[in-house]
Amino acid sequence: MARRATVVGSGPNGLAAAVALARAGYQVRVLEASGTAGGGVRTAESTLPGFRHDVGSAVHPAALTSPFLRAFGLRERVEWIEPEISYAHPLDGGRAAIAWRDIERTAHDLGRDRNAWLALVRPLSAHLDAVVEFTGSQLLRVPRHPITTLRFGLRALQVGTRLGRRTLATEEGAALLSGVLAHANTPQPSIGGAASGLFLAAHGHAGAGWAYPRGGAQSIADALIADLVAHGGEVVTDAAVTTLVDLDWGDPAEGDLLLLDTSPRLVLTHPDVPAGYAGAIRRYRYGPAAAKVDFALDGPIPWSNAEVARSPTVHLGGTREEVEASENAVARGRMTDRPYVLAVQPSVLDATRAPAGKAVLWAYIHVPANSTLDPTELVTRQVERFAPGFRDRILASQAMTAMQRALFNPSDIGGDILAGAFTFAQAIRRPVVSTTPWRTPLRGIYLASAATPPGPGVTGMPGWYAARQALEDGIGMRLEPTDLFGS
Repeated sequence: MARRATVVGSGPNGLAAAVALARAGYQVRVLEASGTAGGGVRTAESTLPGFRHDVGSAVHPAALTSPFLRAFGLRERVEWIEPEISYAHPLDGGRAAIAWRDIERTAHDLGRDRNAWLALVRPLSAHLDAVVEFTGSQLLRVPRHPITTLRFGLRALQVGTRLGRRTLATEEGAALLSGVLAHANTPQPSIGGAASGLFLAAHGHAGAGWAYPRGGAQSIADALIADLVAHGGEVVTDAAVTTLVDLDWGDPAEGDLLLLDTSPRLVLTHPDVPAGYAGAIRRYRYGPAAAKVDFALDGPIPWSNAEVARSPTVHLGGTREEVEASENAVARGRMTDRPYVLAVQPSVLDATRAPAGKAVLWAYIHVPANSTLDPTELVTRQVERFAPGFRDRILASQAMTAMQRALFNPSDIGGDILAGAFTFAQAIRRPVVSTTPWRTPLRGIYLASAATPPGPGVTGMPGWYAARQALEDGIGMRLEPTDLFGS
């Protein structure tokens, strides 16, 4: 009889773990609390019929560079849109800074900041595979590419401190960088935010840039589920797991496994969790939250800058000083009147997302944990600031506060969509200090969520590492993704 593996949570990490274990010969069952599978990569008609909105993430710069998803063949299984513009940052007066996939074009448009942008980002984008390898596991190891690792670290130190203000002299250059650094939802400047932002900026000028799947993020989950089912696995929806007590996941003495694509706090419900480990999990910190709003629009957004209208991803926040003020206010538990907005307008390149002539907009702001603030009006005002007439295009909207997100997905503690505060310390302690952070002290139980290395992002890597650790512990063989899928 085949060994059993139960995976709690059907986000990309849980599904990656499930696919790996099913291909390794396990009888795999995935338990999902919601009525549909996919976790952070779901797509739904949440406003009006025919308007398809991404429930969680919308653009996936790291999906096509993930070693696991590359071996899986995600590029071939899903149709990808590769924008000419990775992200745009509008400014007042109809100006905008544009991150073209072509780094030379980006640098040229930045004028006096041309050489500074090239010096900062080009060595990383030119060696993106090495950057992915270094950032794609954990810091407690010897890097395979020490030169690129050193370059990355020095640049993170450079822009992660106030000395980094000297790096880019123009308002456009400083805004372009601050918009991507703010993805980390952490005080600015910070080394953790700098590392996250440089990783994303490097992706913006290499390969597919900031690509996203045609039809919505759900196609990523669907591809993983199809492979899982083809290898004998199953996904059970409406199957919430709130405690490990009495959960029937098999017998660890027989080699059965339990992998948790959830908050590590679920482990605390096990009666035998050691006190020291439980204390470490309780000390793991969660960060500020996100409040999201989806819009169904009666046509494209009327951006003042025509190039912004071509960019699927738009960072709204004004100058670097405004972005930093917004992020630092959130870190202190407050909000500004002009928050940083991460916006995605997928329908500019994907006609499947809205009825003919219509459009969708996906947007979120950072808010304090457990906030009940409805982001709709704040987001609307920020878009209207750079696209006069936007308000008149709104047909319908659907908001989700941080508190609602925490209830919708209990893994997002307080509404934190990054599975833990994105600090340098927690890059090492994620969620515990260990060379094998995916393994718990409980036999057969492993952590497989973004609360483990390498952290957030649609990469499947935390799930893959958890599955690999479980297989190594069980059969004594350390595998690479290509061992399961072929080279």
